[in-house]
Amino acid sequence: MYEELKTNFSVSFDRPWQYIFSAPGRTELGGNHTDHQLGRVLAAAVDLDSTAAAAENGESLIRVISEGYPMCIIDLADLLAKPEELGSTAALVRGVAAGIAQRGHRLRGFDAYVSSRVLPGSGLSSSAAFEVLMGTIINHISGCGLTPVEIAQIGQYAENVHFGKPCGLMDQMASSVGNIIGIDFENPLAPLTETIDYDFSRSGYSLCIIDCGADHADLTDEYAAIPGELEKVCAFFGKQYLRQVDEALFYSKINELRRAVGDRAVLRAMHVFEENKRVEKEIAALKANDFEGYLAQVRASGRSSWLYLQNVVPAGYTEHQELAFALALADRLLNGRGACRVHGGGFAGTIQAFVPDAHLHAFRSGMDAVLGKGACHILSIRRQGGVLLEERK
Repeated sequence: MYEELKTNFSVSFDRPWQYIFSAPGRTELGGNHTDHQLGRVLAAAVDLDSTAAAAENGESLIRVISEGYPMCIIDLADLLAKPEELGSTAALVRGVAAGIAQRGHRLRGFDAYVSSRVLPGSGLSSSAAFEVLMGTIINHISGCGLTPVEIAQIGQYAENVHFGKPCGLMDQMASSVGNIIGIDFENPLAPLTETIDYDFSRSGYSLCIIDCGADHADLTDEYAAIPGELEKVCAFFGKQYLRQVDEALFYSKINELRRAVGDRAVLRAMHVFEENKRVEKEIAALKANDFEGYLAQVRASGRSSWLYLQNVVPAGYTEHQELAFALALADRLLNGRGACRVHGGGFAGTIQAFVPDAHLHAFRSGMDAVLGKGACHILSIRRQGGVLLEERK
């Protein structure tokens, strides 16, 4: 397997590969924008991944070629964040290396050729898959002994500090750990994970991710506004994260709070309080083999994300509301069956739908006919997280 990847490595670096690594994309099954508030999340690794052929190079350099892009070279003697690298592949590679080095590990140089089936902007977190892939490579080659949770935390550090995106930890955790997992971020230094033993393929429904056709590359301010506004809510109560705010006190002070931070911030906090509870109900439903009960919570999550969290339409957008349109179209095609909701960060990117298998062809054809061929992706859950797949003997 991976013959093309191996050949591309050999051609690019003029020597044989040593290792083949893989890290999956992820799908958020529950807990929309709860991770950055130390909340609860239900997530899963999916069967679209980023892969790399790699080999040690005996130098103090990391050289990475991502398919279709120029080579990125990182000097292991210079791992400080660089403003000029914000938003770049180099920032992620340097950030992951820096995060591991800060934990006291000596890093060894390597070359890697990377290919990804996790399309950028797909809502399946290509960036987290890449971060976990880099962390998995360094962990193996440098013999660091990092756990999947530690690799996820290092990926988040790279994205926050070096890349410049204020993300939570859900994406990296799902990619690094694998399978369907419930995550409780109450202690961010040691998140609790629980593997949920549920086979989606036997539910009678297919998991679909639909590309709405809008790029979220220019929407960083929209994403940053959500934790930013929630931070103001928390500050009102003298706390840092919403998980630390007493919900009863929140509602008892809600009029004063509205005047202090504004209605949208209050509505977003209301979403997070309820979304944490929905994750608990979703996990309980799957454990009880109650897929209809799970779908009821998915529908409630989608409604809350649109009305309260307000991460479906960017502020001020009128002519372009691609995500809202995709949700409306999916809702019409489902016609009361299954469920659909905003997926991941929101504002652009993708939506998620659970479609009855008997109606899958009609649903997919209907979405593709309007949004473009290949807009609707059918996914499967992957049990493995970041992993070494093959070693050259």
